[in-house]
Formats: sequence, structure tokens, C-alpha cells
Amino acid sequence: MVFRVGLTGGIASGKSTVSSLFETLGVEVIDADIIARQLSQPGTNEYQSIVQHFGTDYLLADGQLNRRALRTLLFSDAKAKQTLEHILHPAIRQQLVYQAAKTKGHYCILSVPLLIEANMQSCVDRILVVDVDPDIQLARLQQRDQLSVEQANRHLVAQSSRAQRLQYADDIIDNSNGMEKLKFQVTQLHALYCQLAETAQN
Repeated sequence: MVFRVGLTGGIASGKSTVSSLFETLGVEVIDADIIARQLSQPGTNEYQSIVQHFGTDYLLADGQLNRRALRTLLFSDAKAKQTLEHILHPAIRQQLVYQAAKTKGHYCILSVPLLIEANMQSCVDRILVVDVDPDIQLARLQQRDQLSVEQANRHLVAQSSRAQRLQYADDIIDNSNGMEKLKFQVTQLHALYCQLAETAQN
């Protein structure tokens, strides 16, 4: 089986940028957010379950989920968040494993923002955490999503703490010091993962 690296990190830590850098090195990246979006399209079993639990108030005129309204609900209602996760996470886990098995390279990246929260560590062979200075993270999140400090902090506390993520990390990328240093770290880890993948297959 292909060697699987789980990529995770807090919101606005730079996971997408890191994923893109691995892709430029020829590494296949499987993104849990993309899988979640595909699973919640009209016509899927997961979509039907979401509508059944949350009602048509969370649909747009064309039948698509009103993701903005649903996201707002999830940040204010822990039970609703748990319900949605119960619907989506088993199917996301299944797709991650299935798609990873079909990859062709030495190793693949599974980008899973909620890897720790969803207890999906068993889906990967190694965990890479993208870490960033909390003040930089807060500023990036405010700018990216046009949020107030209070709103941004609410998003941050909804995830695992920085300390919890780092506790599970086999490798850490520091994304506080610009693109050049980020590229260097990705290149170093790429060499390591190629070596580990080769060892695992022998």
C-alpha cells in the first residue's frame, strides 16, 4: 500500500499552500474538503441525510446546500456540528483510504483539516502539522474571511488547540516566515517521505 502522509493544521495556517508545494514536486494530494463537498452534492445519500436533519431552510434556490448559513449554524450549535460530522466523516474516511490506494507515486498527501478532531489518524502512516504563530494565524483568518477579532477567535476555538495538534505531529512545518523558508521545508520533507516510502515497501 502507498505510504500516506496526513497533512493537517489550524484554520488559516497555510495547508492549501503547503499542499500546492507538494503537488509541484509531483506528489498526489487528496483533499478531505473536496471530498466533503462532493459528498454533499444533490443526489448523494449524504445530501439527503443533511436535508433530512437540517431542513430545506439550508438550501439555495437551485437545491445546493447553503454552505455559508450551515457554517454559521455549526459555529453556534455544537449538537448540529456533531450531527453533520456523523453524516459526513465515515464517508470521508472511506474515500480517503480508497483514493490513496489508487495513487501511483512513492507516497501521497491526505489533506485533512480535522484529522485529529475526527480521529482519522489511523488513515495515515505519518502526520505532518502546518504550524503558525497564533497572532499571524488570527490576522490571516481575519483578512481572508473578512471577520472581526471576536468572530475569528470563535473559529479558532472550534478546532483542536495548537498544543493538541503538535502532540500528534511526526513532522512540523513552520509557516510563519515567508514562502522561501516554506519551500525549503517542503523540499526537505519530500526527500524524507520518499525515503520512508521506499523503506516501507521493501
